[in-house]
Amino acid sequence: MLALSAPAPGAFGAIPTIHPFPMSHSPALLPVPAHVAIIMDGNGRWAKQRGLPRLEGHRRGVESVRAVVDASRALGIRCLTLYAFSVENWRRPEDEVGGLMGLLETFLGREKANLIKNKVRLRAIGRISALPPRARAALEDVMAATAHFTEHTLVLALNYGARTEILDAARSFAAAVAAGEARLADADTWEGFSRHLYTADLPDPDLVIRTSGESRLSNFLLAQAAYAEFVFTPVLWPDFGARELEAAVNDYRRRERRYGLTGDQVTKPGPALHSAPAPAVI
Repeated sequence: MLALSAPAPGAFGAIPTIHPFPMSHSPALLPVPAHVAIIMDGNGRWAKQRGLPRLEGHRRGVESVRAVVDASRALGIRCLTLYAFSVENWRRPEDEVGGLMGLLETFLGREKANLIKNKVRLRAIGRISALPPRARAALEDVMAATAHFTEHTLVLALNYGARTEILDAARSFAAAVAAGEARLADADTWEGFSRHLYTADLPDPDLVIRTSGESRLSNFLLAQAAYAEFVFTPVLWPDFGARELEAAVNDYRRRERRYGLTGDQVTKPGPALHSAPAPAVI
């Protein structure tokens, strides 16, 4: 079990003290996942249970974002993707959508300095151009200010949907073929087509976590999560923090990833074993 102390409340740059597994004592453990993706769910239910407005649940969810970003860095997770706003979320009540966009602006303005201090690159995936102008401007400002960092990446999925991403990738690929920049044969392999996804510069997620007890992907990274491990936790997102992330990572590290092979091939690799393609470097 990893041992960690919780970060100080509201201290985005304060990394919890984490003591990883001594690998020499646990040779069968998987490495810490390079890329963790989280479906942040349960803000509304958290607020309803306490007789609070839904927006208060979202505000408290922002605090969980801060804690989880810090903990992911401490654990050695290089890439963290958070499902912040889906293409379907526009159908929510207008005041809630407006409140969410306001919280996004506030988060970006408040955390820009900390992301720079901690050398965390901010990326966004989704149809970003359709975000409200002020939210989009704040997002682009922080992305530009952190674009040169390479050690850790925080990805916000905003106005994102996996099916939308695949449609956009198909359009991008068709345009590249028409312009002579790609060949139809490039789509014979996943590597040739996946370079047109929003995540072309990111590794596929090793671990996908969903909070709140739901057990579905909700149109999130459907193509990229083909070989991901999944953890579904009943914890509502505002209650999810460093210890819950630690528990999910511990669960992941005790698993066996086969990529279509047999268990014997994974544990006793021989000359005929072909490993899965290495993920892209962040």
